[in-house]
Order: sequence, then structure tokens, then C-alpha cells
Amino acid sequence: MALFSRTPPDDSIIQGICSGGAKRRQYERQLYEKYAYLIREGMRKHNLSEQDSSIAYSDSVLTVIEHLVADRFQGRSELKTYLYQIFSNKCVDLIRRNTTNKAQVHRSEGLTEALNMLPDEARSVVQDLVMQQDMDLLRHRLRSLGDKCQRILWAWGEGYKDDEIATQLDYQSAAVAKTSRLRCLEKLRELYHTGSKTNK
Repeated sequence: MALFSRTPPDDSIIQGICSGGAKRRQYERQLYEKYAYLIREGMRKHNLSEQDSSIAYSDSVLTVIEHLVADRFQGRSELKTYLYQIFSNKCVDLIRRNTTNKAQVHRSEGLTEALNMLPDEARSVVQDLVMQQDMDLLRHRLRSLGDKCQRILWAWGEGYKDDEIATQLDYQSAAVAKTSRLRCLEKLRELYHTGSKTNK
């Protein structure tokens, strides 16, 4: 009985997400946790790091939730198959991006290099940006990332932990908040890298 409650049927998850209301977040969390083993699959099949595979998986779950709510999931395949296809595509996208950027990592200077070397639990990336770049430039870069990324990066910069960010910004779990934050950081790195190449 307890085992069944931890692995609810897909129909129940889909209905719970689509119906909205106070319990929607609970069903979103169930979806995330039910197929979280795909993170290991991404590491094994696509030779991704756990962090990259987690980012791809969280992105995939968020995409599936958006498709469910927008009624874009037609039920022609099982939910697991649908999620896995999206996840596989995102893994391939990550591999392409990592391959493209790998040669540039060792040549990067200033902020890009600092961000790439910054451990996850180290000082706030926002504090490092303030120290190394003009505040107006930082605000401009953050604005171009969109509201969600702005809010999560500022919250992290102010010292909030992932579980607190998940509660404040309505993410399904601390794990989703963390992978979303890492994705936003990666976008920020790309913006600074593109900007530095444009200025040369």
C-alpha cells in the first residue's frame, strides 16, 4: 500500500496537474520523483555529469507540465515515453552546447572563468559579479534572462537556500529549484561570454 502511494498512476498525476488548485504542486512533485531515475539514465547513456543530467531532467519535467496544462499532451504515448523523448532531446542539446563551449573554457577570462570555477555552495555569484563588473551591466544581463531567472538568482545571491527558494518561487521541490538556478547561471555565463566576444 505504501509503495503504491509513492508511485501514483500517470492518469492520477495528469489529472491532478491539469485540475490545478492547492494540490497541483503535490502532483508536480510526484511526477518529478516518479521518473527521477532518468537522471542516472542520462548520465549513463549520454555521458553527462549528474548536474547536467539533473538540469536536463528538470527542464523536461517543467516542459511536460507546461504541455499538460496547455493541453498539448494528446495521450498518444505513455507519459513516461513522452517525458523520456523530451529528456533525450535536452540531453543531446546539452552535449552539443558543452562540446561547442569546451574549447573556449580554458581561454575565458574574468567573470566567465570565475563563474565556471565557482563551486555550487561557494560565495554568491551575484556578489562576484558585483565585484568584477559594473552593476548596471549585471542588471541588464539579468533582465534579458527573464523574470524567473532574475528572482531565483537574486534570492540565491541574498543567501536563501534552495528549499527556501522552492517555497518562495513555487518550484516543485528544492531539487527543481537547484537545477533551475544552475540553468539560469549557465544562461548568465553565456551572456557574459557572448558579450566579452562582442567587445573584442
